[in-house]
Amino acid sequence: MPEPRRRARALARRWWPLALAVPLGAAAGAGYALVSHPSYSASSYVVVVPNNPGENSTAVNFAQAYGRLTGQPQVLIGAAAETGRTVTALAGLVRGTTSPDAPMIEITGTGARGEEAVKNADAVAKSLIAFGNASSKETGVRLVPLAPAAEPDAPASPSASLDTAVGAAAGVLVGALVLLTRRKPSATTEAPQTPQTPQAAEPEPALPAQAEAAGAAEPAPGKTRAPAAAR
Repeated sequence: MPEPRRRARALARRWWPLALAVPLGAAAGAGYALVSHPSYSASSYVVVVPNNPGENSTAVNFAQAYGRLTGQPQVLIGAAAETGRTVTALAGLVRGTTSPDAPMIEITGTGARGEEAVKNADAVAKSLIAFGNASSKETGVRLVPLAPAAEPDAPASPSASLDTAVGAAAGVLVGALVLLTRRKPSATTEAPQTPQTPQAAEPEPALPAQAEAAGAAEPAPGKTRAPAAAR
C-alpha cells in the first residue's frame, strides 16, 4: 500500500469523531435557523434630566436605578394594558440597559413581528416615564423621552450564519470529548527482573543451654577422654 494512502487511513481512523461531529453540528445549527420562528427587536430611549442644572451625577445614578426597574410589575402594569398582554408575558419581551457614564435608558422590546417589537418598547418607555415622574419632586430628576422605537427591517434572530457557527463549535466539542474517551493509556514497560540465586540457609544461633551442653561434652585442651571400659 502506498505511504500517502496509509497515512490518510491512519488519520481517518484517529480523527473520525471530529470529521463526523463538525458537519453534523453545522447542519443542526442551520436546520434550527430554518425552522425556528423569527424574532424582531426595537429600542426606545429615555433620558433622565436633573431638576437642578449641574447635578449630572445624580441623573446618572437614577438612570441606573430606573433601568433596573424596567421589567418590574409596578412599571409594566401600565404597559400591559396598552399592549394587551399580561405583566408576566410582557416581562419576557422587554429589557432595559443603561450606560455607566450617561443618564440614558435603552428599552428593547421583542416580538414576532416588527410592529409588535415597536409597540412593546414604546409602551414600556411611556409607562416608565409616568412611573418616574410621579415622584419627581422627591428624587430631583425627571424622565424625558429621547427617541421612539423604529421598526426593524430584518429579524434579530435566528441568524443562519451564527447558528451554523454555533452548531459547528458544538460539534468540535463533542468530537473532542469522544476522542478523549477513546484514548487508551499507554502500556508501561517494566524492567526485566533478574533471577535471584538461592542463598544458603544460615545456621540458627545455638541456645544458651545447648551451648553449655556442647562445652561440657568436649574435652579440655591437652587431655584425652578415657575409654568407657577403663572407668
